[in-house]
Amino acid sequence: MSSVTFETQRTALADVVAIPVTPFAEDGTVDQGAHRALLRRLLDGGITTLTPNGNTGEFYALTPEERRLVTELTMDEVGDRAVVLVGVGHDIPTAVASAEHARAAGAQMVMVHQPVHPYVSQGGWVDYHRAIAEAVPELGVVPYIRNAQISGARLAELADDCPNVIGVKYAVPDAARFAAFARDAGLDRFVWVAGLAEPYAPSYFSAGATGFTSGLVNVAPAVSLNMIEALRSGDFPAAMKVWEQIRRFEELRAANGSADNVTVVKEALASLGLCRRDVRAPSRLLPEDERAEVASIAAGWSI
Repeated sequence: MSSVTFETQRTALADVVAIPVTPFAEDGTVDQGAHRALLRRLLDGGITTLTPNGNTGEFYALTPEERRLVTELTMDEVGDRAVVLVGVGHDIPTAVASAEHARAAGAQMVMVHQPVHPYVSQGGWVDYHRAIAEAVPELGVVPYIRNAQISGARLAELADDCPNVIGVKYAVPDAARFAAFARDAGLDRFVWVAGLAEPYAPSYFSAGATGFTSGLVNVAPAVSLNMIEALRSGDFPAAMKVWEQIRRFEELRAANGSADNVTVVKEALASLGLCRRDVRAPSRLLPEDERAEVASIAAGWSI
């Protein structure tokens, strides 16, 4: 294991980490043609890191067969144009099988969704991730942390056992907590990805993040790239100009406990003629009055 440095994967995480949507056809199945076209649009737009089966891809609403299909479609379409980290999760055997499938398909990394369980102990969190990481030692592993109870010391403990745990998608909406967590875990030991996308990227970058996830990037890749360029150069005023540009769109996504997080992105894509607006329960379509506002924002970005 010591010979594997994961440098390519580390570099890929320190970037805009796109979370592609999963478009659905009229009959409710995955729209493979639209999916490929959206991936090509991201790649042609300059995006080089992709997470199929992420939350913007409606991970929890997909069947196991659909998750495998999304992984295979992504790997086939991307080829060597981007680094792919496949979202995996659910129970340990399912997550391990998904990680092994991702490896077989040619992915370089997996992102481990937060354990969905009402009772998560810190030690059990380590055990869960260890079981997955040890099954695919050749892949970079990126825990997705949404649980404010997990401590930085536990992440360090996990990485002591599993050197392929190389980055973290940190999605607790608290910049001070993130700063402390990263330093407790080892600021330089991991690549820190701001897991709450563009709205939190400036504050998280100021505390040590070097990448951020994005669902908005499906709609306007150039907007997300403008933000990361500003952040990389330390130009926070320029980054905040982008922040102001995307604020309303992201507020619509975040409203009511992020009820319309994916819905707003798909509505914007539908307004541009790129895929159907359909989402699966427990998400729901936007009311008519909000559709026009989303379309107006998306049209403004595409000029």
